[in-house]
Amino acid sequence: MLIEGLCQEESPRFRNFFHVPPSKRGKEECSMKKSLLLFALVLLLAGCASTGNQAAPAGGTPAGSPSEEPGLTAGAPEKMTCRIVDGAEEGELVLAGPGGAGDVYTLDTEGLAVDGPLADGAMVEVGFDGMILETYPAKFGHVTGVTVLEEPADDRCGLYLQVLSDLWEVDTALNTGLEELGVDLSGLTDLAESEKSALAWVFGNAHGLMPITGTLEEIWEAGYLTPMTEPAEGYEDSVALYRWENGCLFSLSGSAEEGFEAQKWASGLGAYFFTDCTARQNADGTWTYEVGVEAIA
Repeated sequence: MLIEGLCQEESPRFRNFFHVPPSKRGKEECSMKKSLLLFALVLLLAGCASTGNQAAPAGGTPAGSPSEEPGLTAGAPEKMTCRIVDGAEEGELVLAGPGGAGDVYTLDTEGLAVDGPLADGAMVEVGFDGMILETYPAKFGHVTGVTVLEEPADDRCGLYLQVLSDLWEVDTALNTGLEELGVDLSGLTDLAESEKSALAWVFGNAHGLMPITGTLEEIWEAGYLTPMTEPAEGYEDSVALYRWENGCLFSLSGSAEEGFEAQKWASGLGAYFFTDCTARQNADGTWTYEVGVEAIA
């Protein structure tokens, strides 16, 4: 043991501080070393006990207790400016945030303090505790209130949602029994990327499907399409030779002010088009539109 080991060899350190007569060295010296070691152990234990009962610093986390993990605590109160893409009438809002693609939120306003009349296309300021639940669409943590901003509503998301809904209803054989729904809004020049994401989600959700976003070429390259025939000798492969067995791609391009096009595509031999579309904004911020030409392939 450690104590016995100390008795076997005289420490130069102890020799300098304690003098024991030669006749009593050995037994008494060993006894003194044991006493010193025991005394040191008592001091060590007392120090540990003192540390365990350390007081918390004023206004801080008690010493020795774990701090709360990042992401589990409520952040500082924040405000976020969003556009209502859909759901104002029901109070179940789909919001496009200030970020890029995918910055989409849902918010049920029942029981919340709402300052101003909600309308699709309106800009609102959402007060919340800083927490964001990472679902898709995302959800706010504790919401303290919603304020409708003074700027007039511009419901062009509602315009394009109406166009997509009308396109769904024509030549329905192209989109009956869908298992996959493609949405391509990349050609629209008058919506923010988050508004495009929110619009695609609303359209897909209306038909019980999560939208697959991308151009026809991107969906082809991703492997969603099935070839109908092989390219003729000497010709390169083309998306016109493919079909989407269980899906259909809905596309919009252009702008409300300058005109737009819409189409749905199920195969190189199955598509429907709205072309030369024009739109007009009403005083309340809503839009109406007319189709110039309808075509089928």
